[in-house]
Order: sequence, then C-alpha cells, then structure tokens
Amino acid sequence: MSFEVVEPGMLALIQDSGRYGYQHMGVTTGGPMDEFAFFWANRLLDNDLNAPQVEITFGRFSLLAQDDACIAITGGDLGARINDREISPWRTHRISRGDRLDFTAPVSGLRAYLAVSGGFRPAMKLGSCATVSREGLGGLDGQGAKLAKGDKLAFEKNPAFVEAFLPGSEIPDYRQHLRLGVIPGYQYQSFPAVQRMKFFSCDYEISQNIDRMGYRLKGDAIYSDLDGIVSEGIAYGAIQVPKDGQPIVLMKDRQTIGGYPKIGCLSALDAGLMAQRGPGASVSFYLSDVAEAEGRRMLFNQRLKTGAPDVRTD
Repeated sequence: MSFEVVEPGMLALIQDSGRYGYQHMGVTTGGPMDEFAFFWANRLLDNDLNAPQVEITFGRFSLLAQDDACIAITGGDLGARINDREISPWRTHRISRGDRLDFTAPVSGLRAYLAVSGGFRPAMKLGSCATVSREGLGGLDGQGAKLAKGDKLAFEKNPAFVEAFLPGSEIPDYRQHLRLGVIPGYQYQSFPAVQRMKFFSCDYEISQNIDRMGYRLKGDAIYSDLDGIVSEGIAYGAIQVPKDGQPIVLMKDRQTIGGYPKIGCLSALDAGLMAQRGPGASVSFYLSDVAEAEGRRMLFNQRLKTGAPDVRTD
C-alpha cells in the first residue's frame, strides 16, 4: 500500500511530532512547523497523534495513489485537487487506486499536512522519523532527505473510510493580522523599559529570510544592555535579538544552543500560526505568561480528545 511521488514540489518532508531527548547531544527536535494542523490531521483519521505525515510547503506537490486510502488534509489551503477536482482542507477524503492528488499553490497559509489512515511507514532514527536535513536525520530512509520524484510512501491497508471535518469556526484564518503572546525570557530584564515598550508597540514584518530554523523579522530595532551571553539552550519559539536589533523567532529546526539575548518566547501554538505566514505578513506581540500558554494548550488537548463532528465509517 503506497503513494508514489510524481512531483516533489519545493519542500515536502516526512514529519512526526519530533525527536525528543537528544538536545543535550546537539540534535534538535524537528517536527511539524504547525502543531495545531498536524495533530488535527491525525485526529480526523483517529490515528495515533504521533503518526507520520507529509508536511508540504508552498505546494507544487503531487502523488499517485497505488491503492485505495482515506486521507486528511489540514493547515494551509494549497489548492489541493484529486484528479483535477478541488478539495477542501480540514477534512477527510476518500482516494482510490490510480487517483492523482495535487497541491498547486498557496491560497492561504504556507504549509499543508497530509495524513493517511494508519499513518505512513518511514524509517525511524533516534525514535522518530522527523526530517531535519541539516542533521541528516529523518525522512523515508532516515538520512534527512526531502521527498523526491519516484519515492514510495508506504502505509498500512485500512479499507474503512472515516468522514470527519473541523468546523469552520475552529479553523485558523491565516490571512488575519497576527498578534502573539510573548512569555518573558531569561534576559527580558536586560532590555531597558523603553526597548520593551518599543517591541510590544511595533508591528513587525516577516522578512524574506524564513525557513524551518527561524523567522527573521523587520521593524523597529530593539537593543539589550548585554553584549552577547554565554551560549545556552534554546526553546522552540524563542525570540533572539542579535546586534542589529531585528528579532529572530526560532522554529522547529533551530540550533540547540545560542548566544544572543532572548526577550521572550512564543508558545508552540503561536509559533505554528507564524509558520503559516510568508514574507510581507505583519505580526505584533503582547506580554503573556506561562499560565496563559498552558491554559490554551490544555484547552487544545481537551478539544483533540473530543474529536471532530460527523465522524462515521462505512
């Protein structure tokens, strides 16, 4: 049971929820840039939440179904089609042997997630298949390669079709202006009050320099009283401020340590929202705390447990 990659697109990667327990060895976590979309794709299919998926960035990605399957697509609307028939994200779809599944170009958002009932079956390295190309880990063969033409994406046979969708009221609008909560970081107090005020009152623009390692922002420069710090561990969503004063939000493939002061950190859910925006999008920040972030995550986790409406099999 498999799909064959017909067109690999700009960047299509095998991801599970990440590779944990190895940051002390310099191995980053990897995993989905948008956790909200990733976990919902598996939940719609009643998969294990960690089941491997394909993260598709910018589209131009095509698969040929070698067997019947039930799939779910979440995240950005990348103009998905089955045999030239438009299909919507945030729901499950039936796909038959010989069907072609295409992701064309972004309508909204940058990254889509493709899950199959039962999950894909790639190689595992250090307990995960999450692709981190820089480290040569993850992917189909465990060597960190992005998907290429001719690759076969194996999955378990599961003849049942599950019809499920996420209600429109719960689907993120990736066209909205982003306003994200920042949890103060270790060096927060080293930024003078006027610099902190500037950071929280400025609209920043997402620059052209974005990838799975980090998002560089453009806007009013802010400065710390520190001239660098002793390198320390870096969390997902940490906001570093280098000497030019332009913030960098560190993402899933970030380095494990760094020596720039950090004004704060985004929650995983907020970092995922940023990951769906491209160059030119605007973002602003407000002062948050761990309690708010934990509360939102608990609500999200509980919602995942209750599942999506209209779930039925045949």
